[in-house]
Amino acid sequence: QLHQNYSNPFNPATTISIYLPESLPVKLSVFNIVGQPVAVLAEGVLPGGDHEFEWDATGLPSGMYIYQLEVGANIFTRKMTLVK
Repeated sequence: QLHQNYSNPFNPATTISIYLPESLPVKLSVFNIVGQPVAVLAEGVLPGGDHEFEWDATGLPSGMYIYQLEVGANIFTRKMTLVK
């Protein structure tokens, strides 16, 4: 389960939280609005439970960003806004 980041809008950092029902391989990535990857926050097997990741967007332009959680064949996405 991929939760909405907080705070949103944000400047310069935000927190992204996920919940896993069991230990699973995951990849949590951030993309700019044109789909270019700008960060990988987690990659590998995580234990079940709640997890939080902070993303610091210092040096990146204001705008909409997409964050994506891949869990096996499932992909979950949400949007967030960086305002400087």
